[in-house]
Amino acid sequence: MLIIPVKEGENIERALKKFKKKFDRTGTMRELRYRQEYVKPSIERREAKKKAVYKNTLRQREE
Repeated sequence: MLIIPVKEGENIERALKKFKKKFDRTGTMRELRYRQEYVKPSIERREAKKKAVYKNTLRQREE
């Protein structure tokens, strides 16, 4: 559970901003989206390899 201490007279917008930042850091939404559908381990590995190759080509272009 997230707890955001709000000081006396503090703007509600600032408290909301703190809440959103804390919520993003927990990664709750990312995990929820990830769990919505099952991805086979072989497909996960394949995607990870594709991503690594892509990053490697970007690095080589920089040099």
